[in-house]
Order: sequence, then C-alpha cells, then structure tokens
Amino acid sequence: MRHLILTTLFLTAALAAAGQANNRESDPLPGERSALSVRASQYPRITSDHRASFKIKAPEAKRVQIDLGKKYDMTRNGNGEWTCTTEPLGPGFHYYFLIVDGVPVADPASESFYGCSTMTSGIEIPYPEGDTRFEPTDVPHGEVRMKRYYSTTAGDWRRMFVYTPPRYEESDETYPVLYLQHGGGEDERGWSQQGRMDIILDNLIAKGEAVPMVVVMLDGNTRDFNSELFKDCIPLVEKTYRVKTDRNSRALAGLSMGGIQTLNASITHPESFAYIGVFSSGWWAKGRNGQANPDNEAYYALLKEHKDEFNQGFRQFWFSMGGKEDIAYQNCRIMLKRFDEIGIRYTYFETPGGHTWPVWRESLYRFAKLLFKPITANH
Repeated sequence: MRHLILTTLFLTAALAAAGQANNRESDPLPGERSALSVRASQYPRITSDHRASFKIKAPEAKRVQIDLGKKYDMTRNGNGEWTCTTEPLGPGFHYYFLIVDGVPVADPASESFYGCSTMTSGIEIPYPEGDTRFEPTDVPHGEVRMKRYYSTTAGDWRRMFVYTPPRYEESDETYPVLYLQHGGGEDERGWSQQGRMDIILDNLIAKGEAVPMVVVMLDGNTRDFNSELFKDCIPLVEKTYRVKTDRNSRALAGLSMGGIQTLNASITHPESFAYIGVFSSGWWAKGRNGQANPDNEAYYALLKEHKDEFNQGFRQFWFSMGGKEDIAYQNCRIMLKRFDEIGIRYTYFETPGGHTWPVWRESLYRFAKLLFKPITANH
C-alpha cells in the first residue's frame, strides 16, 4: 500500500511538471531568466531591450509594487499572481524591493543582498555585447577569502573579505594592497558581491592593464573607522598576507560613506597611502542646522597647511561621480571647489548613473588601472 501511494505521488508530480512545461511552451515567457534568479525560479526575467519582468504569487494581497527607485504597480490575475514589466533599465546591478500592501520585502524569486541597511533583492541587467569588463571571462582568476578577526576597536569578532590575485598561492611574491570600502547601508560583502571587484581585477590583470594586487574589504560599520583600519586591519593584513608595507604600495578607496572614511583617514594619515580614490562622495557641505559644516574645516586646514606634501605624496587623488543625479554630487562639487582654492591637485571623472553600483564598478575599473604604476614626471 505504501509503495502504491509513493508511486501515485511521483506520477502526480511528474504530470504537474509536464503540464507546467507544456504551458510554458504554449505561452512563452518574456526574455531570459535574470542571472540572479534563484534556482528553479523563472522570474525575474530580462527582455532583449533590457526591461525587467516580475511575477509573484500573493493571493491575499491588495496591492503589490516593484520598487527600483521608481515604483511600478503590479497587475493581479485570477490565480492571485501579480506581474509587471519595467521600462528599459541601465546595465549592471540594481537593488529592488517588492512592496506588498505597503511593506517592502525581498523578492523570494531572486538572490538577496545586504543593501539599504536590510536584506533586499538584486537584479543584473546585461552589459552591451562585447563589453566584458564586468563579466567572468576565460582568464586566470583570483580568490576572495573571508578572514575573521578579533577587533580591539569594537571589542568583538568581525570579518573582512580579501581578494588575492591569480597565482598568489603558486608564487612567493609580495603584492601591493588596495583597501576598498563599501557605502552606507552595506557591509564588507558589497564590493565582492554587488561590485564584482574580483571579476574587474581578474580581467584587468589578465590584459596587463592593472598590477596584480591584494584587495582588502573591511566592514566600515564601526564606531571608529581610523582605529579599525590602522590598529586592527592593516597590522593583521600585513601579518597574514604577502603584501608590501611601504606607502607607495598602499591604496585606499571607498564609495559614499566609504569615500568619506577614505578622505578622513588619508588626510589625517598621509604617510600611509599614496593612492586615494573617492567614489560618489564628499564631505557633508551642511551640518544638522543647515549651515556650513564646521567639522570639515579641520580637514581643510590640514590640506592648506601641508598642501605641498599632499600634492607630492598622493600619486593619485582621484574622484568620481555618477553625474548630477548622484545624491552626493553637490557635496563633492563644493568640496572640490575648496580644494581648488587651496591648490590641491586631484583627478575628476564623471559617468551617468547616479548613486548606484554600475557607477562604482566603472569607478573601480578606471581607478585600479592607475594604481602602483611607475612614478610620473609630476611626482
């Protein structure tokens, strides 16, 4: 009897699967599955013109939306399934939420990521054909490792993620190191997951466009970033990994919140880094009272007092923004105007996209190519 029941269940499941397959054949689904759709999920889907289609079953819901920065209302069918298709989206990674009766939640059909200070969904829109800078290619690959450590700053166990370049294990070389920081509402996973930093570095190194380097991604959610970096992180990295320890072999970069941390650390410790990258960031131009932020003046004073040392010591002082739609755009422009008045040399790059991971991927791609190269005539 038990055998008969199990056989009946298997046949029922098989017929159901066959019926679903037939339905898919008779009613083709739009486009292709998203690269970030979870296993066995047919949604989200990406059309050939880069629209995203979503489907969620929520028979008891009264209203369901997709929030991609812009909100899209979903339409309900008789089976309690909600669907919608967006307008064309730009290439790269985008966070999104389902909003079910006013409550934002992660889409169970898609991979989730820590961003916006919560676990949220992500969708990857393909890059133009032939643009493989941010895609895995048939080249030697490095590794991203998780390293746990006890933080004396936090008084607790924390972790960092560390990229080692291709052939690291096979060699006895020492490598320059880039300390790379995430933004607010994110953590140490951001650059290796949403940012694809390992893919970017693998492809650049394979083409000879970037120097092989170690990349350290620290959790910037700490009460004292400088202490975490200089007392806990750097000593551990230099003890654990084969990295060079002179300032000309160290770089520090970050996006948004991580960009402010980068500015603060590099200007108070200019002896530690020769390469500085600030993506979609700048000191807050106004304080809580809406007036000019007095906290910035100490940094401007240091820059003014030691202008020649900064200009000669920083081989790259590199800033990028995601165009005028970047939420940090005005802060950055106000800050760089003060740099101009003081006489601080820097490089500025702008690309469309706002305050988003496609902008930060592009920023890292361009910044990484400048690191640890021979001294130019300007230095």
